[in-house]
Amino acid sequence: MNVVVAKHDETWARMFSEESQKIRHILGDQLIDIHHIGSTSVPQLSAKPIIDIMPVVRDIEQVDLVNEQMTALGYECMGEFGMQGRRYFRKGGDRRTHHVHVFQAGNAEDIDRHLAVRDYLRAHADVAKQYGDLKESLAKQFPQDIEAYMDGKDAFVKELERKALDWYMKR
Repeated sequence: MNVVVAKHDETWARMFSEESQKIRHILGDQLIDIHHIGSTSVPQLSAKPIIDIMPVVRDIEQVDLVNEQMTALGYECMGEFGMQGRRYFRKGGDRRTHHVHVFQAGNAEDIDRHLAVRDYLRAHADVAKQYGDLKESLAKQFPQDIEAYMDGKDAFVKELERKALDWYMKR
């Protein structure tokens, strides 16, 4: 998979809005909230141009009943995909456009972690710039190696999550 990091694009918010409406329709009464997360949700942050969407639902088991409808939207249904309590969907194959991470309400650990990082980066432009610069550098260094790109971000992301959660919980 090619590693492409782009400067922030204002159309990412529109892409989230359009896709979240489709997902909202599929999840119906199960849906409690839906959030734009990940780097594309942070203004001015460079990112892989993949929209991360986090629906929060009443019952995670019920999400399995809409796999066929998600497939009809172009998603690949990945189940938990290494994260207990999540339902993960991806769209676009090798030219990925969207990731959907569904969590059940009450899963504060995963929900708060995603929201904390997003909100922390929105509130701390200096950290967002550092993160964007790191991602751009790694993408240039490892344009064909997503694993090396991810490994290169790992220490920064872990420290970012720690600081973000501490900040988020104190607000």
